[in-house]
Amino acid sequence: MDKLTMTETIIAAKIEKSLTWETMGSDLGVSPVWLTSACLGMNSATPEQASAIAEYLGLDSEVATALEVFPTKVWDQTVPTDPLIYRLYEIVGVYGDTLKEVIQEKFGDGIMSAIDFSMDVEKEENPKGDRVVVTMNGKFLPYKSW
Repeated sequence: MDKLTMTETIIAAKIEKSLTWETMGSDLGVSPVWLTSACLGMNSATPEQASAIAEYLGLDSEVATALEVFPTKVWDQTVPTDPLIYRLYEIVGVYGDTLKEVIQEKFGDGIMSAIDFSMDVEKEENPKGDRVVVTMNGKFLPYKSW
């Protein structure tokens, strides 16, 4: 089973069971953001995690095996058209250089890891309109001189 078929199978089971990523993550004892990413094919799961996810959803071992496969992280290089994804793309376009400057001013010449990384998404209720709070937490990796 390839990652695309795996994702389609997982999404179908999730919908059939009326589950949310938040509920699934809580029930499985993992971050719902990581779980979503793994189920969408952008991260791999350990054999134990993969089996637990497949069993939880009532899916077969082919799904578990596909969850374990290391992904090739490739995405469409054109500007995204989905409004939510486009806005995140826009944020990086508008604030990317600013984030780079601020991070490097505080830490030095380097990058924020997307490997040693976690992310949380929270809802903050606000009388002027609810707010989306995205927290990204990545290890700083300095560039080396040689």
